[in-house]
Amino acid sequence: MSPRSSHLGSAAEKSRRHVYGRTKGKSLRSRQAKLMETLFPGVSISLAGSRIDPADLFADVDETWLEVGFGGGEHLAHHAALHPRIGIIGCEPFINGVAKLVAAIDERNLANIRILTDDARFLLERLTPASLARVFVLYPDPWPKKRHNKRRFINMETLGFLAAALRPGGELRFASDIPDYVAWTLAHIDRFNRENGETFRWTAEQAADWRTPYEGWPGTRYEAKAIREGRVPAYLTFRRL
Repeated sequence: MSPRSSHLGSAAEKSRRHVYGRTKGKSLRSRQAKLMETLFPGVSISLAGSRIDPADLFADVDETWLEVGFGGGEHLAHHAALHPRIGIIGCEPFINGVAKLVAAIDERNLANIRILTDDARFLLERLTPASLARVFVLYPDPWPKKRHNKRRFINMETLGFLAAALRPGGELRFASDIPDYVAWTLAHIDRFNRENGETFRWTAEQAADWRTPYEGWPGTRYEAKAIREGRVPAYLTFRRL
């Protein structure tokens, strides 16, 4: 475990457009604030250095997963409790969401979670190649205005990072209730495969495969809101070849 250190970032990192919105909301509750001071430093990830090896983050796990933008951490904490032999890295710049996950770590005594409170791209480009078995990108910010589409997390750069970080046979799981973002993701992966050789294979064989939630899916607050408002989620799974 590494304490979080300040990260100034390279010129390339500073020039990137943000793929996330605000980083802080309401003031933290007193217990959350205390846990951020006491528990969080022990589970946080430092971006210092040029390489991050998950084997250095977790004492003894069978494989490592990553969740990009975990919101309040409900999905991540669910899987951490369900799979104690799997190390799960979560990236989330919104401090209030991080505080909720840290509280869940404390309440459920979860030892297999590490957290980065920064842009997931900075982690992905530093990860040891082929070190991840699964990546979740669940209900990412759709940046719905066309002029903001370029800020979407799924793009050619991040697909390159994901291709390098996922081991052969590893999975990229993407969920969204925005049809345009689902189409965008399929189109960008198709383009990535055409330009780099087939790298990601969409596993769906019939409509039910992408309309049905993943096995063991606990749901998310964003999904519940989408369904209440009449939007239909899509669940895409891509296998790293």
